[in-house]
Amino acid sequence: MKQVTVLAPAKLNLTLDVTGLLPGGYHALDMIMQTITLYEKVIVRKSNDLILRLPGSRIPANEKNTAYKAALAFFHYTGLLAGVEIEIHKATPVRAGMAGGSADAAAVLVGMNELYNAKLSVSELCAIGATIGADVPFAILGGTCRVQGIGDILKPLPPCPDCWFVVVMPSIGVSTPEAFARYDQMGSTVHPDSAVAEAAIKAQDLAALCAAAGNALEECSGAEETPAIKALLMECGAVTSLMTGSGAAVFGVFTQKETAEKAVECLKQQYRQVYLAQPDKGGARVLQPRKPYRRNNRSTMPQQK
Repeated sequence: MKQVTVLAPAKLNLTLDVTGLLPGGYHALDMIMQTITLYEKVIVRKSNDLILRLPGSRIPANEKNTAYKAALAFFHYTGLLAGVEIEIHKATPVRAGMAGGSADAAAVLVGMNELYNAKLSVSELCAIGATIGADVPFAILGGTCRVQGIGDILKPLPPCPDCWFVVVMPSIGVSTPEAFARYDQMGSTVHPDSAVAEAAIKAQDLAALCAAAGNALEECSGAEETPAIKALLMECGAVTSLMTGSGAAVFGVFTQKETAEKAVECLKQQYRQVYLAQPDKGGARVLQPRKPYRRNNRSTMPQQK
């Protein structure tokens, strides 16, 4: 095996609450996180060097990139004396709160584990991922999870009730450190109850889940377009709408595909980056190549003796 292709799904926060401060100044969080069917494609190839490429992207391909850090962390953990070439085809908006960079890092870990037959467990991969970024362990596990602490405490939940997401990226992104700094100054009037949202998921009650949805960082994100996007999504038939992560992307939850598709067309008249997606049941995973079809040339007619 010389190369592996990995799908890296983006994520949305159905809930996000800040529950306190942890040692080291980190914020304690309580969230319901959901991967969605918006994927970046990450190709990892065996190489003598550590090479990162992001064709078509303006993101710098350097040692500060989470994918690069993931490769170094993998080699450090396994002790393998090898290299890897990483090629990332971006699809998730940047500075959106959708964990695009974390998903790439997760994909690198999953892909290198397969490429080098390292046989690391999911728990080991998540432990490595936690050293790279708070969202990386979830990006490895994926699906629907209640996530607490700084992102290191994950509780897998049943799949999210069937629905459609319309995701809108405003013209300007949000810096996560700046959003949390503003939260420390401003606080928030929004504190969603993730326990109620968890119960709604277990009951497969989409209406109750939407009623419990919320984001404590929304008011202090600094994303000025959020209220207008939320209002448009609601006018287009969303059951609820909110910002994801620390921003700046905003999404609406829809019960019908046709309504969601119409909302996409409506929002595209004002915003360049609009996406239609559904809940995804997994995290970063290897895309298995299709086996070539082989025609059976043997006759099914009985042969004469």
